[in-house]
Amino acid sequence: MSSPGKLYLVPTPIGNLEDMTYRAVRMLKEVDLILAEDTRVSLKLLKHYGIENRITSHHKFNEHKTVGLIAGQIVDGKNVALISDAGTPGISDPGFLLVRQCIEKGVEIECLPGATALIPALVVSGLPSGRFSFEGFLPTKKGRKKQLSLLEDEQRTMVFYESPYRLVKTLQQLSEYFGETRKCCVCRELSKLHEEIFRGSLSEAVTHFGEKAVKGEIVVVVEGKGKKSGS
Repeated sequence: MSSPGKLYLVPTPIGNLEDMTYRAVRMLKEVDLILAEDTRVSLKLLKHYGIENRITSHHKFNEHKTVGLIAGQIVDGKNVALISDAGTPGISDPGFLLVRQCIEKGVEIECLPGATALIPALVVSGLPSGRFSFEGFLPTKKGRKKQLSLLEDEQRTMVFYESPYRLVKTLQQLSEYFGETRKCCVCRELSKLHEEIFRGSLSEAVTHFGEKAVKGEIVVVVEGKGKKSGS
């Protein structure tokens, strides 16, 4: 009987291809199979680094059906790498279900350190970063207002991911729930050619991004609620 394989979680650049690590490139060349969120996006990266391994789709629409099969292949001896379109797999991207399935089957898992959008945005924001709350994407419809209401009294710095199409609406709602003067930092297209970092109040952010067409990947960092005097 063959020895079991291993699952590798391999971060990919959030924009600048030079942020790919030597180890990540080597790993993607050595594994038996690469799982990619969108093969069209990932093939550009793989081609850039001369990686010709077999690649197949693994995304939020098929992962429930395929995690058992993939984990079984690893148990049978295959080494598999999981990548997302950008950043670290499992952070607001597919990965959790496969990791959980592999743990249940006793499969060894290794996560390589690498790119993720939330940490650079938090550090560059100038807001307190010792303790923070990562909220990912807010619910688009059901549960959105409830989630915002629960965060009204959050004292830690909060980090959100957002789509360019919903950015202004989200900033307006954050302003409504947290207050117009609450400080924020909006990071757009981090590490890319047209990187933009806006710092100001939530109301100023609404005005700034409401006056232009917004494109790209976005991270919104918001100041936590200040402690009341005497508390």
